[in-house]
Amino acid sequence: MTEFDLSTREGRWKHFGSVDPIEGTKPTTKNEMTDLQSTHKNFLFEIEEVGIKNLTYPVLIDQFQTAGTFSFSTSLNKDEKGINMSRILESVEKHYNNGIELEFNTLYHVLRTLQEKMNQNAAGVDVSGKWFFDRFSPVTNIKAIGNADVTYGIAIEGTKVTRKEVTIQAAVTTLCPCSKEISEYSAHNQRGIVTVKAYLNKDDIVIDDYKDKILDAMEANASSILYPILKRPDEKSVTERAYENPRFVEDLIRLIAADLVEFDWIEGFDIECRNEESIHQHDAFARLKYRK
Repeated sequence: MTEFDLSTREGRWKHFGSVDPIEGTKPTTKNEMTDLQSTHKNFLFEIEEVGIKNLTYPVLIDQFQTAGTFSFSTSLNKDEKGINMSRILESVEKHYNNGIELEFNTLYHVLRTLQEKMNQNAAGVDVSGKWFFDRFSPVTNIKAIGNADVTYGIAIEGTKVTRKEVTIQAAVTTLCPCSKEISEYSAHNQRGIVTVKAYLNKDDIVIDDYKDKILDAMEANASSILYPILKRPDEKSVTERAYENPRFVEDLIRLIAADLVEFDWIEGFDIECRNEESIHQHDAFARLKYRK
């Protein structure tokens, strides 16, 4: 049995089973290597979407740097075997500036770069991240950082935008109207998880504060907003407001819809509210879809 010098890293590696590289016969330079993905012949079908998922990359949302989770795709012609997936990251890097700015204009230009590098007609991206913003307590006006989850989706064909949507998920307080009605005192409340997917006008530039307006529709119609910091005067205000504004999940999604339908830059929306019930072993939910 071969003895290795265990005082060196290489010796310890070989002691644990590592072996020396072999003298290979295949090319080692890129221009000599076979590129199977670039093979051209009849591959039976065109593919609508092929790409990568769960790419984590730094992003900027309203100047806050956070982590974004991306899904990129392009079309694939019938006579092409596959795509070169490394070109997706190359396209992202071309637009990187201390993070990829998450807004539709930047994402559009990332997709245009991707189209060019892939030599494909269609491309799309969905990216999710944590949206941070200033939030002030309702009475004492103390500032802290609030958050919601946001997902952007955009797809293009040629130079035309074929899909433009934003999804926002935020937590609110909902107080049970039935509990308030039948109880001698108090009423049970719970955390409601509200999700709005808004389908935006594909041909127009969205207004600057579109996320704020959607979030306001989600939160203001609930029994209460959630806050990062509450002092006692704030807590009194929040609990009393919730008692004054009881909401079933059905009530909440209808009220949110009534606000969203007024925005001319929204072509339609999906709304869901899921209550994490405080006196039941199950959750309650309601879902609504609307198209103009």
